[in-house]
Amino acid sequence: MMKNLVAFCSLFFALSSFGQDYLTMPTIPAMRQLHHEYIERSLAQIDSLKINRNKLSLKDIANAREQITRMRIDIETNAQLDNNGKYKWLRGVNEILTGFIKGYQAKQITPEQYTELINAYDFSLHLEWSSVSIEPIIKSSSMEVAELLMGNYGLKDNIGLAKSKDYLVFKICEKYPARTFSLLSANPQNRFADSLIIVAGFKYPEELYTYAAAPNALGRKIQAVNHPFIRLVAQLAVTRTGRMYFPFLDNIYKRILPIDSITPYVFNDTSIGYYKLLVKTRIQYAERMQRGDTPLVVNVLTAKLKAKAVEVFINEINGLHDENNEQIRFKRLEGLSPEDLYYLAVLGEDEMYTSSFVSGVYPRIFSSMKIARSDFLLNNLKYDYYKKFIKIAAAYNKLDDFLSRMDKPDAEKLMKNFVSELDQTTSLEDAVDVADSYAVIYNNNLRKLIVKQIQSELNRCVRINAERGTAIYDLLNTIFLSLDYVNNKTNLSEKLGIKSVYSLEVNDLKDSVSGRVIMQQFFYGDKDGAMVFNAFLNKFRSPNWKIIKKSQWVEVSSVKGVPITIYSNLPLDEKLALDEQSQDSLIAYLNTYNLFPTIAIHRGHSYYLNHTIANLPPTAKLILLGSCGGYQKMNEVLETCPDAHIISSKQVGTGIINQGLIDVISEYLRTGRNLNWPELWSNLAIRFGGTAKEKFDDYAPPYKNLGAIFITAYQKRVLGLE
Repeated sequence: MMKNLVAFCSLFFALSSFGQDYLTMPTIPAMRQLHHEYIERSLAQIDSLKINRNKLSLKDIANAREQITRMRIDIETNAQLDNNGKYKWLRGVNEILTGFIKGYQAKQITPEQYTELINAYDFSLHLEWSSVSIEPIIKSSSMEVAELLMGNYGLKDNIGLAKSKDYLVFKICEKYPARTFSLLSANPQNRFADSLIIVAGFKYPEELYTYAAAPNALGRKIQAVNHPFIRLVAQLAVTRTGRMYFPFLDNIYKRILPIDSITPYVFNDTSIGYYKLLVKTRIQYAERMQRGDTPLVVNVLTAKLKAKAVEVFINEINGLHDENNEQIRFKRLEGLSPEDLYYLAVLGEDEMYTSSFVSGVYPRIFSSMKIARSDFLLNNLKYDYYKKFIKIAAAYNKLDDFLSRMDKPDAEKLMKNFVSELDQTTSLEDAVDVADSYAVIYNNNLRKLIVKQIQSELNRCVRINAERGTAIYDLLNTIFLSLDYVNNKTNLSEKLGIKSVYSLEVNDLKDSVSGRVIMQQFFYGDKDGAMVFNAFLNKFRSPNWKIIKKSQWVEVSSVKGVPITIYSNLPLDEKLALDEQSQDSLIAYLNTYNLFPTIAIHRGHSYYLNHTIANLPPTAKLILLGSCGGYQKMNEVLETCPDAHIISSKQVGTGIINQGLIDVISEYLRTGRNLNWPELWSNLAIRFGGTAKEKFDDYAPPYKNLGAIFITAYQKRVLGLE
C-alpha cells in the first residue's frame, strides 16, 4: 500500500508542475458556475481574515489558492466524473475552506494548518479517484486536519474511512484525554482502545471506574485490558462495596495498604475505624502532595472523608444542640484523635454549628493531646488545610488561643505563611479566607504583622510583574488599611471604585412599585422562635407603628415618617413544618402583589440559616444574619444578593442584639435618615456597653465584611464585572 502511495504521490507532483497552461480553467457549464463562485467567496473570506502573516504569509495563501484552482480544473476535466460527481467534489473543496474558516474563527485550528489542510485534501481527493485508502493521510495529519478530512462530503465513501476513524479517535484522545472514555463508548472496538484506556485510566480513575462498571461493550473492553491498575479498578467497579475501597486506590495499587485490611471497616462504614483510616490516608497523601506527588483519587478520598465527618459525627452533635450536658452532647466524639477532630473542623466547616466547634471539637483537640501544642498538631497533620483552620479559628475567636499554644517566633512564621503566595493558587479561596480572618483579629501586633507581610508580598509581585498577584495583594492592603480609617483615611468605595460599603440611602431601600421600605423577617417555630417573635412585636407597640395580624404572618407598618412595612411570618410549630408553610405563604403574597423586600432578616438559630438563605429575596440590599456564625455564610448570601450590605455575627448571635439592630435601623429609616454604618455602629456600641459589649463586638457591620468586599473589588478590577 505505502509503495503504491509513494508512486502515486510522485506522479501527482509531476502532473502538478506542468506550468501555467495546466492552470487554465476550462469552460464551466452554467449549472456548475455557482459552486465555483462559492469556492471563490470562501477564498476571498480567507483573504480577509486577520491572520498573523508570520504564521500564514501572503505567499502561502497564494500557493494554496493556486492549488485550489488546480483541484477545480482537475474536477472539471476528469472524464470519469459525471455531473453529480463534479458537484460532489466542488462541494467537498468548498467544505474544506469553510471548515478552516469556522475552525480558525473558533480558535480550533491554527493558521499554519491551512497549507497542511489544502495539501492533505489534494492528496486525499486523488487517492479517492484511484480507489486508494486515505488512511495514511489521516495517520500523518494533525488532529484538526484529520477531523475535517474525515467529515468531508467528497471523502465520505473512501474505502479506508473505517480504519481511518481509529486514527482520528486516537488523535482526539491524545489531544483531549478527558474525552477518551466518552469517545471509546461510541467506538469500543477501536484498535488503540487498550492503550488509550490505560493512559486515560491513570488520569481519570473515577471515569475509569464508572465506565468499567457499565454492562456494555466498553465495560467489557475495560474488564479485558491486561494491565494491573486497570484490572484493579475493574475489579472494584463490579463489586457491591467497591466505592468504599476506592478512596484508598493509590495505596492499594502501590501495595502500601492490603485490600483485606480495609474490608472489616467497609462493612461497618459508619464506624470510627473507617473514618480514622480515611484520616490516616489523607495525612499520608498530604505529605506526598507537598513533595509534588499527587496520589490517585485524592479528591475522592477527601470527599468521602468530608461525607463521613458530617454523616457520622457532625450531624449527631449538631442535632443535640439543645442538650446542656456536654458529656451527652459530645459523646460521639469519644475515641477521636486530635487529627480526627481537626478534619471534622476543616472539612465540616459549612455544616458545623458554632457551639459544636466552640464547645465541642476545638477544646477536645487539645484536651486529647499529651502535649497541647498547636505546632505539634500541625506537624502531625503535615500542615494540611492549615490556612482553612486558621480562618475558622479566627472566625470563632479562637485564633489567639491557637497561636498562644506555640512559641512566638513559630506563631509569627505561621501567620506570615498564611498570607504568603496567595497568587500561586488557581482560586481566590485562600485570599478570601485571609480577608475574612483579618476582619476578626483584634490583636494589634498580629494585625501589624499581617499587613507588613501583605505589603512585602505586594512588592514581590510588582517586582516580578505578576499582574494577578499584584491585584490580590494591592486589594488586600487597601482593604486592611481601611479598617483603621481614622489614621489611614482609606475610603474603600472611592479607592476601589465599588458601591459604597459605608452607607445605604433611604431612597435606595424604597420598593420601586409601592414606594415603601419593605422588610421581611424569617421566624422559626421552636420555643426560642416564639419568644423572640413576641419580643419583636412588643418593641413595635407604639404610636409610630401599627400591627396587623394575618393567619400566616404579621404586618408592622409605620404610621408616621417614611412608609415602612415589616412582614414577619408566624413562628408556627416546626415539628409539623408549619413555620415553613407560613414563610411560603408570605412569600407567595409578596410576589402576588409585587412587593419586593429590600431588607431581609434571619431570626433563628444557625441550623435554620440555610433555609433562610435559600429563600432570600434577590431584591434585598440589606441582610441581617442574626444567628450564630452567620459570618461564615456571607459568600452564599452574595450568590443571591451580590450587592447586599450584610450584618452578621462572627460567633454567637443573640436576640437582644438582633432586636436592637432592628430597632435602630427601622427608626433611622422611619425618620428619613440614611444608614451611615460607621455612625450607626458607634451609636450601637454605646447602647450595647457593659455586659452586652462582648456580644455586640461579635457582630460585623457591612464595611467590615472584608471577604465580600475583596471579591467584589477583584471582580471589578480584574474581571471587569460591575
